[in-house]
Amino acid sequence: MMCFAILLTGCENSNSNSDKSKTSSKKYTIATDATYAPFEFRTGSDYQGIDIDILSAIAKKENFTYDLKPMNFNGIIPALQSNQVDGSVSGMSINDERKKTLDFSNSYYDSGLCVVAKSDNKSVKTINDIKGKTAALKKGTAGAAYAEANKEKYGLTLKYFDDSPSMFQAVMNGNADITLEDYPVIAYKISIDKNSGLKIVGDEKITTSPYGFAVKKGTNKELLKKFNDGLKKIKADGEYDKIISKYIKTGKDSKNAKAFKPEQDNLVKQYAPQLLKGLGMTLFITVIAMIIALFIGAIFGFFSISTSKVLNTLARWFVDIIRGTPLLVQAFFIFFGIPGLSGLKINPVVAGIIAVSLNAGAYMSEIFRGGILSINQGQMEAARSLGIPYRTAMLKIVFPQAVKVMIPSIVNQFIISLKDTSILSVIGIQELTNTGQIIIGATFKAFQIWLIVAIMYFIVIKLLSILSRKIERYVKI
Repeated sequence: MMCFAILLTGCENSNSNSDKSKTSSKKYTIATDATYAPFEFRTGSDYQGIDIDILSAIAKKENFTYDLKPMNFNGIIPALQSNQVDGSVSGMSINDERKKTLDFSNSYYDSGLCVVAKSDNKSVKTINDIKGKTAALKKGTAGAAYAEANKEKYGLTLKYFDDSPSMFQAVMNGNADITLEDYPVIAYKISIDKNSGLKIVGDEKITTSPYGFAVKKGTNKELLKKFNDGLKKIKADGEYDKIISKYIKTGKDSKNAKAFKPEQDNLVKQYAPQLLKGLGMTLFITVIAMIIALFIGAIFGFFSISTSKVLNTLARWFVDIIRGTPLLVQAFFIFFGIPGLSGLKINPVVAGIIAVSLNAGAYMSEIFRGGILSINQGQMEAARSLGIPYRTAMLKIVFPQAVKVMIPSIVNQFIISLKDTSILSVIGIQELTNTGQIIIGATFKAFQIWLIVAIMYFIVIKLLSILSRKIERYVKI
């Protein structure tokens, strides 16, 4: 398994600008949240937005290259702390709490929070009207921090989400009364989706919030200096103003997003290649992980029925540890925890495969154990009475019969693992679910995109179920 991991270390799922400067002496890995329009979002195969364009312009000025690593916002700070990425440009507000673990550049954009409610919600007209309301919040953001600090003051009930589109959807569906979001973000959303069903409460921002480029505290000082130096240069030559005005109107109309809009029509045609690529990653991880899981399951399955107390105990502890912890925790530990201790970077695809294969392997172990024990003990006794060695009898008489019993459970575990890959979006793998989140971040068409994603999952799983039934009929013949 480790050999396979080493082979995969070059399969980084990223967006690179390496072709822009072949003479650059250093390349950096930069994390971003690709669901935060107009600061960062994806249209087609390209990432764009204020943050992305500023980073690209600075990289040209300072002659460095980078790989862009999109991931959920709440995973960016752990990625910085574990040295999985070198820096982050993700609309991250500079505050005292974050300064304890991160170093920030000079502010590249001064934003601020506003209250957002459903457009037909007449009970919320000013900030004082949010008392006793339920607030939808994005984990780890300035909005979440403000709500937490003022929870008692306003009597708020807090609900947390991983991304902005899900947070907005909670308000639109009536599952929350309000949300707190940066002014440019919600203004942009309302401007590109006239039927968003949302409104900005009041006329003023309730906080001011400078955005900064972030690195792990005490590290990557050279990168931080390049960002600051490049920022000065693009402000001096006017390129910075061009980038801002591309997405947001300046001057008196600064509260209104400019009509820079990703295409909204014919979502299936426009985003089919992107979704199919995400599905391909889902299937790739699932197939490779399940092949590894079969070996893990077979090994520990035989260990669990062994007469050796050492092997039996080893198998029991392996199964208990893996089954006793969520896959999400395992993925975090492998991708963030191990690099944080060792200082080594792990490719997210490799980390995802390891996590899924270990998780599925533990369940496979029980499938193998149960399948073998389901075969009548008389089969082994008869073989042994004929002088057949235990190992030969197990491999050639008992195990082939057990495989027939195990097939439905193995296919079922394949289906479970395929769906479990959606969890891996937290470490930046662009499988099908994460791809859907990224598209929603650009289009804000949550219902349509999730319907398409659900249909794609259903078709694949239905085909697997049909294949399973055919295999079952075949082995019974």
